[in-house]
Amino acid sequence: MRAQELLTLIKEAGIETIAGVPDSTLKQFCDALQQEKSFKHHTTVNEGAAVAMAVGSYLATAKPACVYMQNSGIGNAVNPLTSLANKDVYGIPMLFIVGWRGEPGVKDEPQHVFQGKITCECFDLLAIPYEVIDCNTTVEDMTSIIDKAKDAFAQDLQFAIIVKSGTFEKDKAFTWDNGQALNREEALGKLLEVLPQEVRIVSTTGKISRELYEQSNRLYGGHDNLFMSVGGMGHASMIALGMAASRPDKTIVCVEGDGAALMHMGNMALVASEKPENMYHIIINNQAHESVGAMPTDCQQISFAEVAKSLGYQEARRIETLEEIESIGKDIQTKKGPLFYEIMVGLGSRADLCRPKESAKENKEVFMKKF
Repeated sequence: MRAQELLTLIKEAGIETIAGVPDSTLKQFCDALQQEKSFKHHTTVNEGAAVAMAVGSYLATAKPACVYMQNSGIGNAVNPLTSLANKDVYGIPMLFIVGWRGEPGVKDEPQHVFQGKITCECFDLLAIPYEVIDCNTTVEDMTSIIDKAKDAFAQDLQFAIIVKSGTFEKDKAFTWDNGQALNREEALGKLLEVLPQEVRIVSTTGKISRELYEQSNRLYGGHDNLFMSVGGMGHASMIALGMAASRPDKTIVCVEGDGAALMHMGNMALVASEKPENMYHIIINNQAHESVGAMPTDCQQISFAEVAKSLGYQEARRIETLEEIESIGKDIQTKKGPLFYEIMVGLGSRADLCRPKESAKENKEVFMKKF
């Protein structure tokens, strides 16, 4: 089935608003959505925000909205689902399109394994009826499923469509360019070169951690000082703050992406408020969710450096060249934190970019032993 065919059925169900967070399993769906102009489409900062937008859309139009996400985002969606949308509260109908990462029996990355096991059970617990679709699902099957969704809407219920990997045919990809020239992997390599080797680095989920892993191995033959938070998108800065507050004798550097920072942007306010002198915060900004298909964040106009300044970081700067990255190493050795750097980079990564060979637990144990 083509993703466009699903979008057509969603439109015929009376849905006009679609909001969500991109997912690699839903890449064809997201690509088609970016090229389909008949919907009011919102790329939200997190999945809970998408649910809240769907609530607002329904209150304003009496028409259900559609929310899309990776199954890892169910956690972010639970609060507005249970305290707002549920039939026992306001009874707000909406359609969910959920990419199933970590499906049992399908090899996937470690952060998806447990969530994959409990995905269907989550919807059972939330009392949301659902159907699972895969590459064998036909348009006729999908039409029947959408009819079930409409029946649920009529009862003020939500309905979920859980999408297995490989469900949609490959189609015309959506592409765009953010206009930035600096290569992210080169920028991260330069950052590792200029940082004192005794610092402890917390990196966000996605390609940033994978590139730091490769560059650290290339430069130093290992990555003992790198904690790759391969799950928990948006929480790397709080992991770093927890380390910095607990061990003021250690220098902590947080490296996260713009999409992750947007997901829990209040974290920046807490870092600025707590003023950890040993913490340095770096956002690698390519204005996209690149690790899951490179869909724009829809917040391209945001200057994280200006936000950090307004929140009270000691200093905040925007960086666009490799030469400017050199100053970060000097700052960390001579200035007290929290300091903030926004490094602007282009899109794209190597096709042969590897994934960590060690398990998540092995990464944790080595990092803690060297801490």
